[in-house]
Amino acid sequence: MAKNENMLKAKQNTFDEFYTEYQAISNEISHYRNHLKGKIIYCNCDDPASSNFWRFFHNNFASLGLKKIISTHFVKDSEPSYKMEYTGGDDFNMDAGKISTIYGDDNYTAGDFRSNDCIELLKEADIVCTNPPFSLFNEYINQLIYNDKKFIIVGKMSAINNTEFFDLLKNDKVWLGYGFENGNAYFRLPEDADTSKYAKGVYDPKTRLVKFRNCCWYTNLDIAKRHDGLWHINGIFDKTQAHKYYEGNENYYSQYYNLDGIDVKTVADIPIDYTGYLGVPITIMDYFNPDEIELIDTGSQIEKKLIHTVTEAKKTISYVDKDGKIVWSCPYSVPERKIGNSLRLLNNGEPGDTPFSRIIIKIKNPIKRSEDLGF
Repeated sequence: MAKNENMLKAKQNTFDEFYTEYQAISNEISHYRNHLKGKIIYCNCDDPASSNFWRFFHNNFASLGLKKIISTHFVKDSEPSYKMEYTGGDDFNMDAGKISTIYGDDNYTAGDFRSNDCIELLKEADIVCTNPPFSLFNEYINQLIYNDKKFIIVGKMSAINNTEFFDLLKNDKVWLGYGFENGNAYFRLPEDADTSKYAKGVYDPKTRLVKFRNCCWYTNLDIAKRHDGLWHINGIFDKTQAHKYYEGNENYYSQYYNLDGIDVKTVADIPIDYTGYLGVPITIMDYFNPDEIELIDTGSQIEKKLIHTVTEAKKTISYVDKDGKIVWSCPYSVPERKIGNSLRLLNNGEPGDTPFSRIIIKIKNPIKRSEDLGF
C-alpha cells in the first residue's frame, strides 16, 4: 500500500513515546466519574498490551459503569495492526476482550489516529482518553473538535501559546483538567529511548521515568474546578477571601510600553478591581473560570499599539505608531531584533524588559475596593 513517505519519515524522526503512569490516570479520572457511566471510552494512542489507560479502564470497568472500551495499537512501519474491545465480565484479566485487525490507508499507517479505520472507531466513541503524540497535538485536538467528541487527554502547557489552540480555550471548546500531583508529570520511557538529552534530575535511569513540569490534562467535560477559579468556590463568590486591588497599589504593577494594560507577575497578584487589560502568567488557565475572566489573546499575538520594526537597511530598530511615526529607535542589534513584537514593560518612558509568556485577560465583573464584600 502506498504511503506518504515524508509523513512517515517525520514520525520516525520524532520521539513521542511517553507512557503515562497508572496512578496519574487514576487521580485525574476520579474527578469525572459522573461523566463515564454507560459510555464508550476510546484510547486511540494506546497499545492494549502496555498502555496504562487501557489497564485502568479495564480494571475499573464495572466500578465506573462503562459500556465499552476500545484501544488501538499503532505500528510504526508495518501493518496491519489491531484493536482491542472490552465490554466487561473479567476486569482484572488484561487479556479479556475482543481482538480485531485494523488497517492503514493511502496516507496513514495502521493504528494511526488519523487513519480511516481509527476515525470510524472515533465516531463510535463517547469519550476519548489518552496521551496523544505531543508533536501532533494540534492536529489531534482539532480532530476531536471536528468530530464533536468529549475528551480527557494529556498535553503540554505550552500549547496554550499556540494561536489556534488558544482560540479553542477562548471559545470554551477546551479547558484544563485537575493536573498532575504537585505539578510533576512522570512518564515512563521505552527501553530503547535516547535519554542523553535529559538534564540531571529529569530522567531516572532506575525507573526509566522522566519528570516534566510543563504538562497538564485537557478536557471539555464540565468539572467542579471550572466553577471555582480565582474568587469562587463551587460557583459561589467566596466572601472569606482577601483580594488584591489596583487602587492604592498602582506602583506595584508595571505598565506595558506597547500595550495599554498592566503586567501581573503571579496569579495571586491579579487585582479584582482592574477594568483594563492584564498580562498574566499562563498558569492562569489552571484557575480559569469563564464567569470571572475573559480571555483576550496571548501576549505575543495581541495587536500592539506600537510596532517593532527594523528600519534603514538594519541600521536601526524602531517602534512605530499606527500612523507610521517613529516614537523610539536604537542601533540595530540581534538581541533587540529577536524581541520583535513581544510585550515590553514601560521603563521611564522607554521600552524595558520583556516579561515571560503572558496571556491577556479582562475581569468580567471588576469590584471596587469600596464595594468589595469579600474579606
